[in-house]
Amino acid sequence: MEPFPHAFAGVEPISDVRAAHESLASGEETDVSHRVAGRLAARREQGRMAFLDLVDRSGRIQLQARVDELGEAGFERLLSLDIGDLVGVEGVAFRSRRGELTLRITDFTLLAKSLRPPPEKHHGLQDVETRFRHRELDLMASEDARELFTLRARVISAVRRFLDREGFIEVETPVLQPLYGGAAARPFTTHYNALDRRFYLRIATELYLKRLIVGGLERVYELGKDFRNEGVDSTHNPEFTMVEFYEAYADYLDGAARTERLVSTVAAEVGYEGPIDFASPWRRETLAAAILERTGIDIQRCREREALATEMRARGIEVQESDTWPQLVDELLSKHVEPTLVQPTFLLDYPVELSPFAKLHRSEEGMVERFEAFAAGMEIANAFTELNDPDEQRRRFETQRTLAGAGDLEAQPYDEAFLQALEQGMPPTAGVGIGIDRLVMVLSGKHSIREVVLFPAMRD
Repeated sequence: MEPFPHAFAGVEPISDVRAAHESLASGEETDVSHRVAGRLAARREQGRMAFLDLVDRSGRIQLQARVDELGEAGFERLLSLDIGDLVGVEGVAFRSRRGELTLRITDFTLLAKSLRPPPEKHHGLQDVETRFRHRELDLMASEDARELFTLRARVISAVRRFLDREGFIEVETPVLQPLYGGAAARPFTTHYNALDRRFYLRIATELYLKRLIVGGLERVYELGKDFRNEGVDSTHNPEFTMVEFYEAYADYLDGAARTERLVSTVAAEVGYEGPIDFASPWRRETLAAAILERTGIDIQRCREREALATEMRARGIEVQESDTWPQLVDELLSKHVEPTLVQPTFLLDYPVELSPFAKLHRSEEGMVERFEAFAAGMEIANAFTELNDPDEQRRRFETQRTLAGAGDLEAQPYDEAFLQALEQGMPPTAGVGIGIDRLVMVLSGKHSIREVVLFPAMRD
């Protein structure tokens, strides 16, 4: 027989076949024929009859093969197939006496011969390395894995639907950029042969999206990949998925309200039933108060690097000598505050040194109008009232240059093209970025980002 035919037309998802016969009673037969296709997952031989399990993306169904239906040669040919082979089947629906919906095979076709054995059902995918390096085996063996990545797709679709309904338009900005920016991160670099110059994989979409706000698009979003040349841990993968959306004539509190509604809407649409309560209103704290409450350190009083380092050492908190003041504050946040924020929480009002693109706070000196949103002990969103004063933005870029000179490898580079865009006039704007991978982690109850990324970055 041909082991790799070209097509098998008219296939129905197994879930549709099951739904069509939900009311069928045990032992009841039909004359309704269906065409299904999938991978052979099990076989039970009973003399001149056999039962097989077929699995597709939507589920599993039992097949019945009989000699008197297929003939001696056809029956033997079917039983000669291996578990793991891909097969197309035509069969008549009935419900067995034990209540199992079954298709009685009237014809079958080998669609692809499996040249390797499938993963052993109970032990073959306990190895995490195998699951992450060979996700196809994980998906083949585990219905939970298939459901997880179906959930991820539904989350992304729900985010798009929400923003589309709210009047945002989806845009695409460069992934390869002549100058990276929009976040504190180290970039991946490459060489653009046609232009004979260095380019960078983007670390954020922020600066290009704000240039579109300048151009008058007013409400824009982009959902796609960003790349940051950083370490790998349970919440960080160098290649990750973000949605960033920007709204003219709004501030960070408007962004917080919209984020709250977006996440709660997405959770409801995908049927989330876990321990996190996404209902409004979410808890709100200021960053300085949150650090003070959990560590006893008042970052507003310790605005110099050495003063803050001294306070941290006095409380037994390790201080890296190479860390700048903003990095020390971030250390306090990430290690001593973030893990405590299990239910959805907004941390508001950040020091200006941590936020080179945020507008100065209208009432708190030294602070900017920024929030980060947290759930399940990790950051899921970051947002600003966007800085739209080009002269102030120039001063912030100069400060970033100083930090870079002091050894901060994640400092923001000076971007003259962005400054020139701001000089055209950008309206008051709220900008929000939400980590899709982390949102899926929260909604699926997973504790590692590698679980929710189909092919995470791995060592050799």
